[in-house]
Amino acid sequence: MTSVRADVLIIGAGVSGLTTAVLVAEAGLAVHVRTATPPSESTSCAAGAIWDPLYASHERVPLWSGVTYRTLAELSAAAPDSGVRLVDGTEASRTRTTPAEYAPGLPGYRPCAPGELPPGFTAGWRYSAPVVDMPVYLEYLQRRLKAAGGTMAIGHSPRLAGVAGEAPVVVNCTGPGAGAFVPDPLVVPIRGQLVVVENPGIEEFFAEHTDDLREMTYLLPQGQLLLLGGSAETGRADVAEDARIAAGIVDRCARVDPRIAALPVVGHRIGIRPARDPVRVEHELVDGHHVVHNYGHGGAGVSLSWGCAAEVRDVVTGLLR
Repeated sequence: MTSVRADVLIIGAGVSGLTTAVLVAEAGLAVHVRTATPPSESTSCAAGAIWDPLYASHERVPLWSGVTYRTLAELSAAAPDSGVRLVDGTEASRTRTTPAEYAPGLPGYRPCAPGELPPGFTAGWRYSAPVVDMPVYLEYLQRRLKAAGGTMAIGHSPRLAGVAGEAPVVVNCTGPGAGAFVPDPLVVPIRGQLVVVENPGIEEFFAEHTDDLREMTYLLPQGQLLLLGGSAETGRADVAEDARIAAGIVDRCARVDPRIAALPVVGHRIGIRPARDPVRVEHELVDGHHVVHNYGHGGAGVSLSWGCAAEVRDVVTGLLR
Protein backbone atom coordinates (compact mmCIF):
# COMPACT_ATOMS: atom_id res chain seq x y z
CA MET A 1 0.00 0.00 0.00
CA THR A 2 1.24 3.49 -0.91
CA SER A 3 0.36 6.66 0.95
CA VAL A 4 -0.24 10.29 0.02
CA ARG A 5 0.88 13.38 1.91
CA ALA A 6 -2.63 14.51 2.75
CA ASP A 7 -5.24 14.24 5.45
CA VAL A 8 -7.86 13.25 2.91
CA LEU A 9 -7.58 11.37 -0.39
CA ILE A 10 -10.57 11.89 -2.69
CA ILE A 11 -11.05 9.43 -5.53
CA GLY A 12 -12.89 11.02 -8.45
CA ALA A 13 -13.02 14.52 -9.93
CA GLY A 14 -16.50 14.94 -11.29
CA VAL A 15 -18.79 17.52 -9.73
CA SER A 16 -19.21 15.47 -6.53
CA GLY A 17 -15.49 14.87 -6.08
CA LEU A 18 -14.41 18.44 -6.81
CA THR A 19 -17.13 20.03 -4.68
CA THR A 20 -16.27 17.74 -1.79
CA ALA A 21 -12.57 18.49 -2.22
CA VAL A 22 -13.23 22.24 -2.17
CA LEU A 23 -15.23 22.15 1.05
CA VAL A 24 -12.84 19.80 2.85
CA ALA A 25 -9.81 21.87 1.79
CA GLU A 26 -11.52 25.12 2.78
CA ALA A 27 -12.14 23.54 6.19
CA GLY A 28 -8.36 23.55 6.67
CA LEU A 29 -7.49 19.95 5.82
CA ALA A 30 -4.82 18.81 3.35
CA VAL A 31 -6.66 17.32 0.37
CA HIS A 32 -5.40 15.33 -2.60
CA VAL A 33 -7.70 14.32 -5.47
CA ARG A 34 -6.90 11.31 -7.63
CA THR A 35 -8.87 10.84 -10.81
CA ALA A 36 -8.66 8.34 -13.64
CA THR A 37 -9.59 11.02 -16.18
CA PRO A 38 -9.44 14.83 -16.14
CA PRO A 39 -12.62 16.64 -15.07
CA SER A 40 -13.06 17.79 -18.67
CA GLU A 41 -13.59 14.14 -19.64
CA SER A 42 -15.93 13.26 -16.77
CA THR A 43 -19.63 12.46 -16.94
CA SER A 44 -20.22 15.75 -15.11
CA CYS A 45 -18.73 17.72 -17.99
CA ALA A 46 -21.34 16.27 -20.36
CA ALA A 47 -24.24 17.42 -18.18
CA GLY A 48 -26.62 20.22 -19.20
CA ALA A 49 -26.95 21.19 -16.36
CA ILE A 50 -29.93 22.58 -14.47
CA TRP A 51 -30.80 22.32 -10.78
CA ASP A 52 -33.50 19.64 -10.70
CA PRO A 53 -33.43 17.13 -7.81
CA LEU A 54 -36.47 15.22 -9.01
CA TYR A 55 -34.70 12.07 -10.15
CA ALA A 56 -32.71 11.03 -7.07
CA SER A 57 -33.69 8.69 -4.25
CA HIS A 58 -32.89 9.46 -0.60
CA GLU A 59 -34.78 10.89 2.35
CA ARG A 60 -32.24 13.73 2.57
CA VAL A 61 -32.65 14.89 -1.04
CA PRO A 62 -34.73 17.94 0.06
CA LEU A 63 -31.94 18.98 2.45
CA TRP A 64 -29.08 18.36 0.03
CA SER A 65 -30.83 20.02 -2.90
CA GLY A 66 -31.84 23.04 -0.81
CA VAL A 67 -28.25 23.65 0.28
CA THR A 68 -27.13 23.30 -3.33
CA TYR A 69 -29.75 25.70 -4.70
CA ARG A 70 -28.76 28.39 -2.22
CA THR A 71 -25.05 27.92 -2.91
CA LEU A 72 -25.47 28.00 -6.69
CA ALA A 73 -27.68 31.08 -6.43
CA GLU A 74 -24.96 32.79 -4.40
CA LEU A 75 -22.33 31.83 -6.99
CA SER A 76 -24.47 33.22 -9.81
CA ALA A 77 -24.33 36.62 -8.11
CA ALA A 78 -20.86 36.61 -6.57
CA ALA A 79 -18.74 34.55 -8.99
CA PRO A 80 -19.42 35.48 -12.64
CA ASP A 81 -16.50 33.27 -13.69
CA SER A 82 -18.18 30.17 -12.22
CA GLY A 83 -20.46 29.46 -15.18
CA VAL A 84 -23.54 29.49 -12.91
CA ARG A 85 -26.56 31.64 -13.79
CA LEU A 86 -29.99 31.94 -12.21
CA VAL A 87 -32.36 31.53 -15.16
CA ASP A 88 -36.13 31.97 -15.49
CA GLY A 89 -38.02 29.22 -17.24
CA THR A 90 -40.86 26.75 -17.44
CA GLU A 91 -41.33 23.20 -16.24
CA ALA A 92 -44.29 21.55 -17.97
CA SER A 93 -46.05 18.20 -18.06
CA ARG A 94 -48.18 16.31 -20.56
CA THR A 95 -49.97 14.34 -17.84
CA ARG A 96 -49.49 15.84 -14.38
CA THR A 97 -51.59 18.63 -12.91
CA THR A 98 -49.44 19.35 -9.86
CA PRO A 99 -45.85 20.62 -9.78
CA ALA A 100 -42.85 18.87 -8.30
CA GLU A 101 -42.86 19.11 -4.52
CA TYR A 102 -39.97 21.57 -4.45
CA ALA A 103 -41.26 23.97 -7.13
CA PRO A 104 -43.67 26.19 -5.13
CA GLY A 105 -40.84 27.26 -2.83
CA LEU A 106 -38.60 28.52 -5.64
CA PRO A 107 -38.13 32.19 -6.59
CA GLY A 108 -40.60 33.45 -9.16
CA TYR A 109 -42.89 30.43 -8.87
CA ARG A 110 -46.32 30.64 -10.47
CA PRO A 111 -48.55 28.28 -12.47
CA CYS A 112 -48.58 28.81 -16.24
CA ALA A 113 -51.64 30.06 -18.05
CA PRO A 114 -52.82 27.62 -20.76
CA GLY A 115 -51.63 29.95 -23.51
CA GLU A 116 -48.06 29.83 -22.18
CA LEU A 117 -47.68 26.08 -22.78
CA PRO A 118 -46.35 24.38 -25.93
CA PRO A 119 -48.72 22.05 -27.82
CA GLY A 120 -49.27 18.74 -26.04
CA PHE A 121 -48.59 20.02 -22.52
CA THR A 122 -51.45 20.22 -20.04
CA ALA A 123 -49.88 22.04 -17.09
CA GLY A 124 -46.78 24.05 -16.33
CA TRP A 125 -45.03 26.12 -13.70
CA ARG A 126 -42.60 29.01 -13.97
CA TYR A 127 -39.70 29.61 -11.59
CA SER A 128 -36.02 30.53 -11.48
CA ALA A 129 -33.37 27.81 -11.28
CA PRO A 130 -29.58 27.63 -11.50
CA VAL A 131 -28.30 26.64 -14.94
CA VAL A 132 -24.66 25.60 -14.99
CA ASP A 133 -22.16 25.66 -17.87
CA MET A 134 -20.34 22.54 -16.76
CA PRO A 135 -16.99 22.87 -18.58
CA VAL A 136 -16.64 26.40 -17.15
CA TYR A 137 -17.92 25.35 -13.72
CA LEU A 138 -15.52 22.42 -13.35
CA GLU A 139 -12.62 24.75 -14.16
CA TYR A 140 -13.90 27.14 -11.48
CA LEU A 141 -14.00 24.34 -8.89
CA GLN A 142 -10.44 23.34 -9.77
CA ARG A 143 -9.22 26.92 -9.30
CA ARG A 144 -11.01 27.12 -5.97
CA LEU A 145 -9.48 23.82 -4.84
CA LYS A 146 -5.99 25.01 -5.77
CA ALA A 147 -6.55 28.30 -3.92
CA ALA A 148 -7.45 26.30 -0.80
CA GLY A 149 -4.20 24.33 -1.02
CA GLY A 150 -5.64 21.15 -2.54
CA THR A 151 -3.82 19.09 -5.15
CA MET A 152 -4.96 16.80 -7.95
CA ALA A 153 -3.30 14.17 -10.11
CA ILE A 154 -4.29 11.64 -12.75
CA GLY A 155 -4.05 8.09 -11.46
CA HIS A 156 -5.89 4.79 -11.62
CA SER A 157 -7.43 3.27 -8.50
CA PRO A 158 -9.00 -0.06 -9.53
CA ARG A 159 -10.49 -1.13 -6.19
CA LEU A 160 -11.42 0.58 -2.93
CA ALA A 161 -9.68 -2.09 -0.87
CA GLY A 162 -6.41 -1.13 -2.54
CA VAL A 163 -6.58 2.56 -1.58
CA ALA A 164 -8.24 2.46 1.85
CA GLY A 165 -5.55 3.55 4.29
CA GLU A 166 -3.51 5.59 1.80
CA ALA A 167 -4.61 8.65 3.79
CA PRO A 168 -6.27 8.98 7.21
CA VAL A 169 -9.60 9.34 5.35
CA VAL A 170 -10.44 8.25 1.80
CA VAL A 171 -13.53 9.74 0.15
CA ASN A 172 -15.11 7.72 -2.65
CA CYS A 173 -16.60 9.97 -5.35
CA THR A 174 -16.17 7.56 -8.26
CA GLY A 175 -19.63 8.11 -9.74
CA PRO A 176 -20.40 5.59 -12.49
CA GLY A 177 -17.19 3.73 -11.64
CA ALA A 178 -18.39 2.92 -8.11
CA GLY A 179 -20.03 -0.30 -9.25
CA ALA A 180 -16.64 -1.86 -9.96
CA PHE A 181 -14.55 0.22 -7.55
CA VAL A 182 -16.38 -0.52 -4.29
CA PRO A 183 -17.75 -2.94 -5.64
CA ASP A 184 -21.45 -2.06 -5.38
CA PRO A 185 -24.07 -4.03 -7.34
CA LEU A 186 -26.69 -1.34 -6.65
CA VAL A 187 -24.97 1.12 -9.02
CA VAL A 188 -26.75 1.18 -12.38
CA PRO A 189 -25.47 3.08 -15.44
CA ILE A 190 -28.00 5.33 -17.17
CA ARG A 191 -26.81 6.70 -20.49
CA GLY A 192 -27.76 10.28 -21.33
CA GLN A 193 -27.35 12.22 -24.55
CA LEU A 194 -27.63 15.92 -25.43
CA VAL A 195 -27.53 17.78 -28.73
CA VAL A 196 -25.71 21.12 -28.88
CA VAL A 197 -26.96 23.73 -31.37
CA GLU A 198 -26.41 27.42 -32.03
CA ASN A 199 -28.67 29.48 -29.79
CA PRO A 200 -31.19 31.50 -31.86
CA GLY A 201 -31.75 33.87 -28.94
CA ILE A 202 -33.47 31.67 -26.36
CA GLU A 203 -32.85 33.00 -22.85
CA GLU A 204 -35.18 30.85 -20.72
CA PHE A 205 -35.02 27.15 -19.91
CA PHE A 206 -37.75 24.65 -20.68
CA ALA A 207 -37.91 21.30 -18.87
CA GLU A 208 -40.46 18.53 -19.18
CA HIS A 209 -41.75 16.98 -15.96
CA THR A 210 -42.29 13.33 -16.86
CA ASP A 211 -42.25 9.92 -15.25
CA ASP A 212 -40.91 8.41 -18.50
CA LEU A 213 -37.26 9.44 -18.51
CA ARG A 214 -36.37 7.58 -21.71
CA GLU A 215 -37.41 10.51 -23.89
CA MET A 216 -37.25 13.77 -21.97
CA THR A 217 -37.57 17.22 -23.51
CA TYR A 218 -35.56 20.16 -22.26
CA LEU A 219 -33.86 23.29 -23.59
CA LEU A 220 -30.99 24.87 -21.66
CA PRO A 221 -29.52 28.15 -22.93
CA GLN A 222 -25.75 28.48 -22.49
CA GLY A 223 -24.86 31.82 -24.06
CA GLN A 224 -24.21 31.32 -27.77
CA LEU A 225 -25.12 27.65 -27.46
CA LEU A 226 -28.38 25.86 -26.72
CA LEU A 227 -28.36 22.40 -25.16
CA LEU A 228 -31.19 20.09 -26.19
CA GLY A 229 -32.21 17.00 -24.27
CA GLY A 230 -32.55 14.39 -23.52
CA SER A 231 -32.51 10.66 -22.97
CA ALA A 232 -32.09 8.11 -20.20
CA GLU A 233 -31.24 4.51 -21.12
CA THR A 234 -30.95 2.31 -18.07
CA GLY A 235 -28.20 -0.28 -18.27
CA ARG A 236 -26.49 1.23 -21.33
CA ALA A 237 -22.94 2.47 -20.73
CA ASP A 238 -21.43 3.30 -24.12
CA VAL A 239 -20.66 6.92 -25.00
CA ALA A 240 -20.83 6.74 -28.79
CA GLU A 241 -23.13 9.23 -30.51
CA ASP A 242 -26.51 7.65 -31.34
CA ALA A 243 -27.95 9.38 -34.41
CA ARG A 244 -31.46 8.00 -33.82
CA ILE A 245 -31.58 9.40 -30.28
CA ALA A 246 -30.16 12.74 -31.43
CA ALA A 247 -32.81 13.06 -34.14
CA GLY A 248 -35.54 12.30 -31.62
CA ILE A 249 -34.22 14.96 -29.25
CA VAL A 250 -34.19 17.62 -31.96
CA ASP A 251 -37.69 16.64 -33.08
CA ARG A 252 -39.16 16.86 -29.57
CA CYS A 253 -37.47 20.18 -28.83
CA ALA A 254 -38.63 21.61 -32.16
CA ARG A 255 -42.21 20.98 -31.07
CA VAL A 256 -41.53 23.29 -28.12
CA ASP A 257 -39.80 25.94 -30.26
CA PRO A 258 -40.09 25.47 -34.06
CA ARG A 259 -36.90 27.49 -34.68
CA ILE A 260 -34.89 24.53 -33.43
CA ALA A 261 -35.69 22.35 -36.46
CA ALA A 262 -33.47 24.45 -38.75
CA LEU A 263 -30.57 25.09 -36.37
CA PRO A 264 -27.13 23.67 -37.21
CA VAL A 265 -25.90 21.00 -34.82
CA VAL A 266 -22.49 21.89 -33.42
CA GLY A 267 -21.93 18.92 -31.13
CA HIS A 268 -23.18 16.07 -28.99
CA ARG A 269 -22.67 15.27 -25.32
CA ILE A 270 -22.97 11.75 -23.95
CA GLY A 271 -22.49 10.76 -20.32
CA ILE A 272 -23.24 7.90 -17.96
CA ARG A 273 -25.36 8.83 -14.95
CA PRO A 274 -24.42 6.83 -11.82
CA ALA A 275 -27.81 5.80 -10.46
CA ARG A 276 -28.26 4.10 -7.09
CA ASP A 277 -31.31 3.59 -4.88
CA PRO A 278 -30.64 5.21 -2.50
CA VAL A 279 -27.84 7.73 -3.05
CA ARG A 280 -24.91 6.68 -0.87
CA VAL A 281 -23.44 9.28 1.49
CA GLU A 282 -22.04 7.51 4.54
CA HIS A 283 -18.97 6.51 6.54
CA GLU A 284 -17.62 2.96 6.41
CA LEU A 285 -14.62 1.15 7.86
CA VAL A 286 -12.76 -0.82 5.18
CA ASP A 287 -10.19 -3.15 6.72
CA GLY A 288 -10.13 -0.79 9.69
CA HIS A 289 -9.57 2.33 7.56
CA HIS A 290 -11.92 5.32 7.31
CA VAL A 291 -13.82 5.63 4.02
CA VAL A 292 -16.61 8.11 3.30
CA HIS A 293 -18.83 7.43 0.28
CA ASN A 294 -20.46 10.09 -1.91
CA TYR A 295 -21.90 8.57 -5.09
CA GLY A 296 -25.03 7.27 -6.79
CA HIS A 297 -26.69 10.63 -7.51
CA GLY A 298 -28.05 9.58 -10.91
CA GLY A 299 -29.05 12.62 -12.94
CA ALA A 300 -29.02 14.88 -9.87
CA GLY A 301 -25.28 15.11 -9.25
CA VAL A 302 -25.13 18.87 -9.75
CA SER A 303 -28.44 19.40 -7.92
CA LEU A 304 -27.21 17.62 -4.78
CA SER A 305 -23.51 18.46 -4.99
CA TRP A 306 -23.07 21.15 -2.33
CA GLY A 307 -25.44 19.52 0.15
CA CYS A 308 -23.78 16.11 -0.10
CA ALA A 309 -20.30 17.65 -0.02
CA ALA A 310 -21.14 19.61 3.13
CA GLU A 311 -22.30 16.43 4.83
CA VAL A 312 -19.11 14.62 3.80
CA ARG A 313 -17.00 17.54 5.04
CA ASP A 314 -18.70 17.37 8.43
CA VAL A 315 -18.13 13.62 8.67
CA VAL A 316 -14.48 13.93 7.63
CA THR A 317 -13.66 16.77 10.01
CA GLY A 318 -15.37 14.85 12.80
CA LEU A 319 -13.16 11.84 12.12
CA LEU A 320 -9.93 13.86 12.08
CA ARG A 321 -10.51 16.30 14.93
